[in-house]
Amino acid sequence: MTRLFSSLRARFLAAILIWVALGIGALWFSSVRLFSSHVEQQYHEELEVHVRELAELTVLDAAGNPRLSRPLSDPRYAVPLSGFYWQIGRPGHRSLKSPSMTRGALDEDVAHSPDILHRVENGPTGPTITYGFERAVPGGAPLHFVIATDERLLRAVIASFTRELSLWLSLLALALLASGLAIITLGFRPFNRLAARIAALRRGQADHIEGVFPDEIRQLVDPLNSYLARNAEIVERGRVAAGALAHSLRTPLAVVTDEAERLQQRGTESAAADVFLSESETMQRQIDYHLSRVRSGGSHAGMVGGVRLAAILPPLIAAMERCHPGKRFAATAAALDPAAPSLPMDAEDLSEILSNLLDNAGKWARSGITIDYRFDGAARRIAITDDGPGVPPDQRETMFGIGARGAGPGAGSGLGLAIARDVARDYGGDVALDRAPSGGTLATLRIGDGPAGDM
Repeated sequence: MTRLFSSLRARFLAAILIWVALGIGALWFSSVRLFSSHVEQQYHEELEVHVRELAELTVLDAAGNPRLSRPLSDPRYAVPLSGFYWQIGRPGHRSLKSPSMTRGALDEDVAHSPDILHRVENGPTGPTITYGFERAVPGGAPLHFVIATDERLLRAVIASFTRELSLWLSLLALALLASGLAIITLGFRPFNRLAARIAALRRGQADHIEGVFPDEIRQLVDPLNSYLARNAEIVERGRVAAGALAHSLRTPLAVVTDEAERLQQRGTESAAADVFLSESETMQRQIDYHLSRVRSGGSHAGMVGGVRLAAILPPLIAAMERCHPGKRFAATAAALDPAAPSLPMDAEDLSEILSNLLDNAGKWARSGITIDYRFDGAARRIAITDDGPGVPPDQRETMFGIGARGAGPGAGSGLGLAIARDVARDYGGDVALDRAPSGGTLATLRIGDGPAGDM
């Protein structure tokens, strides 16, 4: 429930549903009640008029029996079992009934007062709304006038109105909900475009948010674009400054290293010379590492275009085959497919990662290295497999440390894997080492969703 109402769309839709339900419900209830009251009042007024008319039309014959001077004005009282009945009674004389009452009789208990009274009684065809009063006759028994209408007729009129009203109000509710949904859809369309532009930023397909937005959203977009531009400027300035600092340290570091080597060659202060050389190498590795990271476009992750693996892989393979003669670098058809999905990375950064991984594989492979490319939705995975001795499981993570390197003549500076992983993580990805099916090393670059080693 909490996740459902974390959406503004869901909140607005819930509010519309509630207000439509309350509004339509209140309209239905008040309309039915008002109509029912009006119809009931109409029936009661009609019955009261007819019972008075019945009394006006009643005369006594020579024997004192009641009869009508003419039929009642409403023809429904002449239709058999129509639900409209009247009855005139006089104690000691025969009763007079409407032609519609072909069976049964009306209860005259309601007609024992000169005032017109009414109540619901049982009639010939079910419960009836019954009106009645009595009128005195000089020198004889009074006359009892009773008129009735089946209650079912009143309820049928109300039920018919209720069904019709319910149908039209249901259609109105659906129309209101549809219009509300349309308003929400149209109202949130700028937010959808904004989300798409931000997604393009994250995928590296744009460096700012472009497009025309309503004023309310423009108040967010303009400062965000200014922030992106300012951030890019600061990062670029920081890269230049860091690069300049690293380069400025190279010269004094080279002098210190040269002096330490001279001390070592002279044989004097050899212990101090060894310390100088060791620390100088450590400093050199740190400078090389940070200088490489400064050159990387990783700090711009999310604001760069995509790059196709097929566009940068052939030159890298050619360079690696020159650096590692006798080793064969082979790419699968998927890796060289120009129509394969691009990677949301800067081309230089992808080249930096792959050159480090390919160089590392070339140093330890016996004869061959294979490059494969897998993609599934947003996940992009590049697998580099060599047929070398492999990396023991307990050393696979430590190999990513700065200065960590394997034993043997092929060991490098210990920076390649560290740089490759850091650049990949700038893009929300990762680099992992695993055992290849051939027994060598499987190095996997993952950009997007999914674990790095899942190939």
